[in-house]
Amino acid sequence: MELLHNLETGFVAALTLQNLLYCFVGCFLGTLIGVLPGLGPVATIAMLLPVTYTLPPTAALIMLAGIYYGAQYGGSTTAILINLPGESSSVVTAIDGYQMARNGRAGVALFTAGAGSFVAGCIGVLILAGFAVPLVDVAFEFGPTEYAALMTLGLVGATILSSGSLLKAIGMVIIGLLLGLVGTDTNGAPRYSFGIDELSDGIGFVAIAMGVFGVAEIIGNVEKDESRSSSVSKITSMWPTRADIGRMVPAVLRGTAIGAFFGILPGAGAAVASFSSYAMEKKISSRPEEFGKGAIEGVAGPEAANNAAAQTAFIPLLTLGLPASATMAMMLGAMTIHDIQPGPQVMASDPALFWGLIVSMWIGNLILIVLNLPMIGMWVKLLAVPYRALYPAILVFCSIGVYTVSNSDFDIYLVCLFGAVGYLFSKLNCEPAPLLLGFVLGPLMEENFRRALLLSDGDFSVFLTRPIPLVLLVITGALLASILLPAFRRTREKAFVEN
Repeated sequence: MELLHNLETGFVAALTLQNLLYCFVGCFLGTLIGVLPGLGPVATIAMLLPVTYTLPPTAALIMLAGIYYGAQYGGSTTAILINLPGESSSVVTAIDGYQMARNGRAGVALFTAGAGSFVAGCIGVLILAGFAVPLVDVAFEFGPTEYAALMTLGLVGATILSSGSLLKAIGMVIIGLLLGLVGTDTNGAPRYSFGIDELSDGIGFVAIAMGVFGVAEIIGNVEKDESRSSSVSKITSMWPTRADIGRMVPAVLRGTAIGAFFGILPGAGAAVASFSSYAMEKKISSRPEEFGKGAIEGVAGPEAANNAAAQTAFIPLLTLGLPASATMAMMLGAMTIHDIQPGPQVMASDPALFWGLIVSMWIGNLILIVLNLPMIGMWVKLLAVPYRALYPAILVFCSIGVYTVSNSDFDIYLVCLFGAVGYLFSKLNCEPAPLLLGFVLGPLMEENFRRALLLSDGDFSVFLTRPIPLVLLVITGALLASILLPAFRRTREKAFVEN
């Protein structure tokens, strides 16, 4: 009964005209950036953060969330029709989806991707709503000691489960931690400000996010080949056969379960979930030879996985204040910009915002079905717009947005600097997501660590005598120890580096 009451509160908040409008705007923008390769949800949310200053907190978070899970839908359209994934999580969809299109089954592939995404998204929201209350009850038992241990686990998990080289991921986390230390510490002493007044309050979240993700993406994509062609001249029937449905439904359910799990893990996210789902479908299939040639399970499973992961990624953020990915770190930044303290107190202090955001995801999934399936032709035509005509406008928009945050020219210089740094990282194959997680979680970990030691009179054993911190640190130690296992390194290399 309590869950029904909470959902009623959410529907009342989400169904206001303003919140419905911003839910539509977020889904539309998410689909747009999913269709257009080169700008992902992280970069787009980073660029739109300044715009949210003028919005109510609930409307702002609903719009940003719509951008995130909307991009998972949009990325599959171009992946299937022209073998050009709009999102990293849609790379797997292109393997069999494009082959289905070449075989004259583009409509069925698009229907499979849309239906799988919708079902997984709805189930993911149900999981989020169901887990929210018990997890919040547990989170209320957290104090500074527990949060310090939790942040440590989040940083280690994000490092080990991030894509690419493990050594580079560790380096990126350390850089993020160091950037988070810039400014003034809790005792009022300046750190790494080098006498620059503008750095006395630290590096702005918007500046570093917009530079490393937004500007760096634009610089990198300017040099890419824009040629794209489609082998699909006309989309015929979109309805799958009974045999297709028999193969599709179990794959969607399995993909949803995999995505729900990986969405919660720090550093994993939608891309890892989709790769894992594809690997499982191919392994358990009675017709593995069809994979890569147009297997419908190769579309249904990964699409369900990446959308379920997009929904359940909100669980640790909303209940514990712990971002599980770079996009969730952006959402955490948006919450702090609006003076919302992430964590279990959000549900108690502002239930309309908490449950309104959750219910808006259901509504958003319905909007995305309407935006994606009937309007496929429009999205494909957008690919005819040359990217070089879009980039200058995006850069001007970024500059105006970051300037309005604090009316400081210095922030624009920081965006340019971090844009160049982010581009350098991409050339070195360094994934920037761990950097942002380190930048966000580092100061929070330091603050709670200091509080824990103050409350315990400097006794470090408090982390081992309290049950929750002990369990979290044991898990952290197990993750660190797993790095030494050859089998784990080989599995990680295959899952994260090669893909």
